[in-house]
Parts: sequence; C-alpha cells; structure tokens
Amino acid sequence: MISPEQLQPIILPPAVSWWPPALGWWLVLLLLLFLGGAWYYRAQIHPQRIQPANDDPLRDSALQQLQALNKPFDGQHAGPWLQQLNQLLKRICAARYPDFTSHTLSGREWLAFLDSRCPAAGLSRWMILVQGAYQPNCTLDDKSIMQLEQAIDTWIRKHV
Repeated sequence: MISPEQLQPIILPPAVSWWPPALGWWLVLLLLLFLGGAWYYRAQIHPQRIQPANDDPLRDSALQQLQALNKPFDGQHAGPWLQQLNQLLKRICAARYPDFTSHTLSGREWLAFLDSRCPAAGLSRWMILVQGAYQPNCTLDDKSIMQLEQAIDTWIRKHV
C-alpha cells in the first residue's frame, strides 16, 4: 500500500484560454453575420426583378394574335380564318427560322415542317389547315374549330 507521503502532488492542466480556441468561433460568427447581411441586402434592400424563364415577346404576341382571330362558328365560311392561321404560323417560322425557307412550303410539307418543330401539337392531321382556304364552301363544326385552335396554341406555347 502507498502512503500519502509517497504520492506526487496533483498537477492541474493549465487554464484553458478563451481567446485562441474562440478565435475560430469568432471568425465563424463574423462570417455568418456577413452572409446574413448580404442575404438581407439582396432580398430586402436591393431585390432583383426576376423574369420568368418563359417570358418571350414573340410567343406572347403570337398567342394574342391567335386569340384575336374571328373564329367561323355556326357554319360560317372557314377559309379566311384558316388563311389567317397559316399566315400567323408562317410569320412565326420566318422570325424563328430565318435560314429555313419555311415560307415557301405548302401542303403536307408545310404541316410536316410544323410537326418537326413541335410534334406534341399534331398539326399534320389538320390537312384542312392548308386546303381549307382553297375550298369554295369550307365549313368546320365548332368542336373542330376549338381543337384546331388548341393545336396551334400548343404549337406556339411549346415551340416558340
């Protein structure tokens, strides 16, 4: 057994200084304050106007023009309306594809060109779009008018 006289005195570790380890924590706190201030400045004091990614003046104009066209409901002659639809689509293609000669296409080639740009619209099934303006008594039922307009609306929204 060891007597208390044989024991070495207890050596306490040196007192932990708050400055050196705390220096890292102070830097972290300053960094967080800086980042918080930068976020506040950007979000509250100097907010940027965020434009939607799909904001396109050509698309908006084309959709407005499509809606403004007088639809030939109730058995009216559809030729002028179909011709206006074709003109609208040709203007859009001329603006979007100036290097293509899409303005010279007609018939099935024209519809195939439109479908190659946006197959979701399914415009190739609307042969009346290219032939109707040349038929003497071309009429469409109201449901077909709405479906064709929806197909062109889809083409403009997904393509332009």
